[in-house]
Amino acid sequence: MRPVRRRFLPAAVLALAALSATAAPAVQAAPVTVAAAPDIPLAGVKAHLTRFQSIATANGGNRAHGRAGYKASIDYVKAELDAAGYTTALQQFTSGGATGYNLIADWPGGDPDQVLMAGSHLDSVASGAGINDNGSGSAAVLETALAVSRARLAPDKHLRFAWWGAEELGIVGSKYYVNSLGTAGRSKIAGYLNFDMIGSPNAGYFVYDDDPVIEQTFKDYFAGLSVPTEIETEGDGRSDHAPFKSAGVPVGGLFTGASSTKSSAQAQKWGGTAGQSFDRCYHSSCDTTANINDTALDRNSDAIAHAVWTLSEGAVTPPPGTVFGNAADVSVPDNGAAVTSSVPVTGRTGNAPAALKVDVDIKHTYRGDLVVDLLAPDGTAYRLKNSSSSDSADNVSATYTVNASAESANGTWKLQVRDVAAQDTGYIDSWQLTF
Repeated sequence: MRPVRRRFLPAAVLALAALSATAAPAVQAAPVTVAAAPDIPLAGVKAHLTRFQSIATANGGNRAHGRAGYKASIDYVKAELDAAGYTTALQQFTSGGATGYNLIADWPGGDPDQVLMAGSHLDSVASGAGINDNGSGSAAVLETALAVSRARLAPDKHLRFAWWGAEELGIVGSKYYVNSLGTAGRSKIAGYLNFDMIGSPNAGYFVYDDDPVIEQTFKDYFAGLSVPTEIETEGDGRSDHAPFKSAGVPVGGLFTGASSTKSSAQAQKWGGTAGQSFDRCYHSSCDTTANINDTALDRNSDAIAHAVWTLSEGAVTPPPGTVFGNAADVSVPDNGAAVTSSVPVTGRTGNAPAALKVDVDIKHTYRGDLVVDLLAPDGTAYRLKNSSSSDSADNVSATYTVNASAESANGTWKLQVRDVAAQDTGYIDSWQLTF
């Protein structure tokens, strides 16, 4: 990952698939059956890291842009993919007076107008072998691509994998690729997934806060492992997703931390050492095969496969009347702060309905204590229910109609509930939106 922060304009959010919320809704229209992703063998990922280390050791200790170690690394990855049945291409560019290379690998089949990409930068800094930064992402993407071949996966979207050059010099390779596509080529990319440093020794579990569907896909995976995640901020705009995002492509990715310090709270929930960097060998000579957290590398490799398998399924536009819901319980604290339950809505076009139906089921021993709002993706609040000291009945089980025609349909909608008086408790049982 390059050390200089840059800012990019927000990209237009494009839907990747008709995915429901975290928990299955009560009604789901025409679901797409998605085959479960395979477990990505940690041994396979680490074997690639060992090869990257050997290449660096034999070539002056690094795999940097313009050096023999980088070209040997990309030749190794290309040979693995060629043998697995991919169509590969080396894209050549020049930076700093030296020749650089991107490797693009296409899996046969899928809709050529709906391309899902996954990528990582393959170059290191000149001071070290770059095994976590970014052999870790490169090896995991490679092993995921090989898993696609072993499974003979036939997804609806076209799959493309990429390894970028000269990221450490200013995201040069990926910028060159995005620019080379032109407007027509960029419009065919349904999403780009980026993986830069996913095996940090003092690891955290960070998810890019970009496209809501991609973000939720990763969050759902880690929630299934009972591994909490945080939004990635340290590397925002500093890796190869940035040129795609700037061009309007939906992006997302994973990260385990670089030079920032792990807090006590983070160490409590993730393990590791508080007060130390996530990667003390970041951009240093000690970034070797000894600088890898196997557990983080294993989890993130499996998460990559999960996202590739899930997001490469068809871009289905849900028909009118499709229900998006969340049946996960959320406790409502007595006389406390507001809580929310989220429902990602994707695959729609235009704005939400003028008569958006909101079905709410809240279990509570005194519903008059509750204030209930619907929050649109842009944060606009639509009041569904006010508190009332005279409404002493239990529970809120009701259908509300909201004029949400000013709101974009796609995005994360939230039900917000606050208990404004003492002595009674409850929880959000379920809720749903009908588009």
